[in-house]
Amino acid sequence: MNTSLIILAAGKGTRMNSELPKVLHPVAGDPMLVHAMAAGATLEPQHTVVVAGHGAEAVTAAAHAYDETAIVVVQSEQLGTAHAVDQAKNALTGFEGIAIVLYGDTPFVSPETLERMVEAAQNVDVVVLGFEAADPGRYGRLILEGNSLERIIEYKDANEAERAITLCNSGVIACNSALLFDLIAAVDNNNASGEYYLTDIVGLARARGLRATAVTCDEAETLGVNSRAQLAEAEAAFQARARATLLEDGVTLQAPETVYLARDTVIGRDTLVEPNVVFGPGVTIESGVVIRAFSHLEGCHVSQGAVVGPYARLRPGAELEENTRVGNFVEIKNTVVAEGAKINHLSYIGDAYVGARANIGAGTITCNYDGVMKHHTHIGANAFIGSNTMLVAPVHIGNGAMTGSGSVITSDVEADALALSRAPQVEKPGMARKLMDILKAKKARQQRSS
Repeated sequence: MNTSLIILAAGKGTRMNSELPKVLHPVAGDPMLVHAMAAGATLEPQHTVVVAGHGAEAVTAAAHAYDETAIVVVQSEQLGTAHAVDQAKNALTGFEGIAIVLYGDTPFVSPETLERMVEAAQNVDVVVLGFEAADPGRYGRLILEGNSLERIIEYKDANEAERAITLCNSGVIACNSALLFDLIAAVDNNNASGEYYLTDIVGLARARGLRATAVTCDEAETLGVNSRAQLAEAEAAFQARARATLLEDGVTLQAPETVYLARDTVIGRDTLVEPNVVFGPGVTIESGVVIRAFSHLEGCHVSQGAVVGPYARLRPGAELEENTRVGNFVEIKNTVVAEGAKINHLSYIGDAYVGARANIGAGTITCNYDGVMKHHTHIGANAFIGSNTMLVAPVHIGNGAMTGSGSVITSDVEADALALSRAPQVEKPGMARKLMDILKAKKARQQRSS
């Protein structure tokens, strides 16, 4: 079945008290909008239409960063959800299939739930996603007769009996695209808010003798974010669920509540993650890895048998091959660390290649930036880089080569060579005592004058 997505992302989010459009506030490292797009992407939609409004330029940039084929349309006036969906009409002209309406501030609707909605939409005309609410509050209520959804009533317009219903409306709808826009054309704004409600299409469909039903999901999937407090709740909900999934999948989290994961974090079984580790977007960890405490990883790939940290930072483009070691206070950026290589202490390695079984001494820095351009450092297999070596890129260290501690290497070093670059050591007998006496006398004079 062909599908297309319509994702509503036009709201300002006044309660967020922010210049940032509401749907761009991040949960697990990605904007909420991206969570909605990613869930819908599992259906392999023919079109993804994002309806932007406030901050449309920023919303467009975020949508295209995730999916450059996404179509962004602008709702210039905020006249209700039906009006918002109607902005996608021209973008879906000629599309034949199921349109699914999602919300950019409701990030947790699962792919499995959307698949069930698409399946249901092949047998009825309108499918609404509902949930049993622990506290129905001001949600719209689903009015059912058996399996038939008769109508949706907004809280403001509901009577006491209707407000007692606990089956609530998530707002997510699946419907044949042409029928969806035909029904929207008949929606009016004769209600307490004076808005065009998308929910009215259910009653309109039933009045035409068409069939509607509800698919239900867990309430947690329908969590919407309208304030900073709810954003924090969403983050906590995501983290709890993601940690539980990793534990079920065979990953050891020594202190799960201290580990923070991104939307797309992938960690293989039999990996050990110690306390206080943060995974930013774009991290893949293979099986049998150890991530030691207080490490921060983003945009990187770590292969089987590697050990990272404690207090290590892997930045975008870091690629650790099998059985590598990256130790405490080491930062790696845009670098391949080949099999068996070790960078154990207090080093920065950026824009580089570190060959197999190379050993990088403490305090080593690849000086990769000249103020304008980034330059590459190549360290060959089995090379030994002495402590406190500055490798001024571009530079090539050959296989099996060594650098002496404290060297500043500005030229290529051939294979198996030893490179030394130090100022000559000068010793002046007795000068230390004389210098100390001079300094002490100067300090005493300063104290007397004050």
